[in-house]
Amino acid sequence: MTRVAYLSADPGVPAFGTKGASVHVQEIIRAFRDRGADVQLYTARTDDHVPADLADVPVTHVPVDSKADRLADKEFPQQQRTARREQRQVAAAHEMAVRAIADGVDIAYERYSLFSTALAEVSTTLGIPGVLEVNAPLIDEQATHRDLIDATGALNALRTQVHAAAVVACVSEPVAAWVRGHCPEAAAKITVTPNGVNTTRIAPTEARTEGDPVVLFVGTLKPWHGVEVLLEAAAVARERWQLRIVGDGPQGPALAEQAARLGLQVDFRGAVSPGDIPAALAGSAISVAPYPVLGSGADQYFSPLKIYEYAAAGLPVVASRVGQVPGIVRHEENGLLVEPSDPAALAAAIDALVADPKRARAMGLAGREMVLANHSWGSVLDLILDGITLPAAPEEVLA
Repeated sequence: MTRVAYLSADPGVPAFGTKGASVHVQEIIRAFRDRGADVQLYTARTDDHVPADLADVPVTHVPVDSKADRLADKEFPQQQRTARREQRQVAAAHEMAVRAIADGVDIAYERYSLFSTALAEVSTTLGIPGVLEVNAPLIDEQATHRDLIDATGALNALRTQVHAAAVVACVSEPVAAWVRGHCPEAAAKITVTPNGVNTTRIAPTEARTEGDPVVLFVGTLKPWHGVEVLLEAAAVARERWQLRIVGDGPQGPALAEQAARLGLQVDFRGAVSPGDIPAALAGSAISVAPYPVLGSGADQYFSPLKIYEYAAAGLPVVASRVGQVPGIVRHEENGLLVEPSDPAALAAAIDALVADPKRARAMGLAGREMVLANHSWGSVLDLILDGITLPAAPEEVLA
């Protein structure tokens, strides 16, 4: 049996949380286990939404911050607090590597995080293949949206990881281009592998027949998801539909205030665990991914997990024409594309599908067929591991 070390040193990614990143962690672990592998999870953050089918996964929890660390940090200015936390991230990732090396594994798989060189340590020490999964240009994100003190250290860690990895799996071409830009010598090992979806866990359901059709958004309530544009669209819609928003985040209170100001009755469901997503999708007629225009020419580098989940649920998707979205939502085939940050266009597209349920249902079924054919998590992992030769299991010694 192949022994896999799944490493996640990012304190912002709860392995058993409600974020899309949490779903990604869990589904890759499932895909490895479906291949018959024995997976050990090494993570900086766990949380408590543990799915029943992953309850037996061995977990080595190495937190970045202890309560004592957080109390001590209060004595320092913000810049020093950030620097101290960055140093603890380095230490935590190293401790994960030490634990994985001691456990003995056949392949190291790491979700890229700032400052971690765990994959490089494990794969080099044990002489095993390593896979680095890159989901975002984290150095740029941290410098733009948060605080980054040791930018040189973060870049050196990225280069160390990429150099040691057998495969660098990026979720989109813009992410791959970012990695190639920093590590041009590694271009041959960098691949583009978009996200997938669990087509067993998420299946089509019938739209509810009583009341107004439900228009659904699922995601973290942050500015780059464009929920405020969706609310504006609901306010100018000509057809009657009920807006359901599943998720929570820093924009939650402002969005609730906006809905009240616009006179909208919005079904805010809050955050749900990945296992409860099918229930949250149930009864919906149309799904929405209203990504906005980003400032300063920022690149739309993401691989939109929510759209794959919408499609798996047999829902037509109304989405912004940005980034990787047009490669998934094929206009007039499995959904409709609109220009970003345009409430009137968004409302008109949703209205068109609300007014023609047969057309909407046909689009939803086309989306379901697309993900069944090309976007299961098993197929995603197959692409990532293509070309990697895993160690053969030792032959049993006959008595």
